[in-house]
Order: sequence, then structure tokens, then C-alpha cells
Amino acid sequence: MPTNFYMFFIAGIIPMIIGAIYYSEKVCGTKWMNVNGFTKEKLEEGNMPVILGVSYLMSVILSFGLSNIVIHQPNVYQLMIPDVMEAGSAAEATFNEFMATYGDRHRSYSHGAIHEILFTILIALPIISINALFEHRGGAYIGIHFGYWLLTLTAIGALLCGTLVY
Repeated sequence: MPTNFYMFFIAGIIPMIIGAIYYSEKVCGTKWMNVNGFTKEKLEEGNMPVILGVSYLMSVILSFGLSNIVIHQPNVYQLMIPDVMEAGSAAEATFNEFMATYGDRHRSYSHGAIHEILFTILIALPIISINALFEHRGGAYIGIHFGYWLLTLTAIGALLCGTLVY
């Protein structure tokens, strides 16, 4: 667990900020409402405190998951469990030596962004597309949601890879 674990809670705000801008009428909001058959009145019927609260909680959970994609060092530790957990063990010494040599590798904003761009293309896009196909949605629906998740996941990955301290 990183020493600055509060970054997960900060990263959880990113989807809310990007969503507020991206789905505004000036960007993609009008097109998104048309593609889905939504009206402003219909959207205002929802319980916004619940929607925003659950969305934030899901965004924090998402951030925890994404950190394992953009930061590789904890995965090395996991490979050595349970031996590495024993104080004074050879596995602990090997891990500490490894981290002293390679622990700072690939720990940048750009590295996190690249990983999340790939994740969005290779994982999120197929999920969005499969759902869209079964919901009989078109390419505009896929494009709108893909664009949002590309921006959002890239920003989360960049933030976490560039700031988390293990």
C-alpha cells in the first residue's frame, strides 16, 4: 500500500470533473442526450446525491484497480509472497535489492498515461462496444463513451503513476 494512499481519493474525483466538462452541452452532452433519447427533464429526475456519491465510490475503486496496471513494482512483491514477508529472509533481501536497483523505473506521468491509453483501447473499447451492440446502439454511442473513458483513464493513470509512493 502506498504511503500516500489519499491519491486514490483524489484520483476518484477525475471522472467527475472530466464528466462534467465532457458531457456538458458545449462538448458532447447534446449529442450524448440525442443518442440515448434523453431530455434535460428526464435527467433531472434522478437522485443526484446518490448518483454522484456512488459514482465517486466506484471511481475510487477503479483507481485502486488501475494502480496495478500502471505501477509494476508491487507486482514483483506479489510474485514473492509469502517468502518475502518473512523478515530477514532471502526473498526479502532479493526484493529489497531489486527495488534499490529498479524501484524508480517507469514511474512517470507519461508512463501511466501510455498504459491507460492502451488499457482503454484494448479493454474498455471492447467492453463499451459489446454492450452497445447488444443494446442496439450505434457508432456515435461507442465513440462518445470511448472518448470519455480515454480521457478519464489516461488522466487517472498519469496521476497515480506519477505520484504514488511505495
